Amino acid sequence: MTVWLTAAAVSGFLSVTIGAFAAHGLEGRLAAEALDWMATGLRYQMLHVGGLLAVALLTIRRPARSLRLAGTGFLLGTLVFSGLLYVMALTGVRWLGMIVPIGGVGFLIGWAALAYYAISERERGT
Repeated sequence: MTVWLTAAAVSGFLSVTIGAFAAHGLEGRLAAEALDWMATGLRYQMLHVGGLLAVALLTIRRPARSLRLAGTGFLLGTLVFSGLLYVMALTGVRWLGMIVPIGGVGFLIGWAALAYYAISERERGT
């Protein structure tokens, strides 16, 4: 539980920090498209903080491999999807956009693993 709660807290902290930096330090310095990339990365990062929190809390109830997979998917998805959007926005290196969807696959794996956990818990009667 500690690793997922820590990951959620750090990711939430970084999301707020990066968002403040983008809003106050980059506006007027980046093209509108680059600011949109930042906003998309921030939105997905903060949404998946909630997923990481859910994994942390559910792990207290009953640790499971599916929860570890969900947390890993959310964390790697955030690093690849949001992280590369931030790098694209700051550097203008557009070809990174071809790799960004891999982070989206990480998010999908995380949500599928969380759904699997929920279904398996229902079948266990818990």
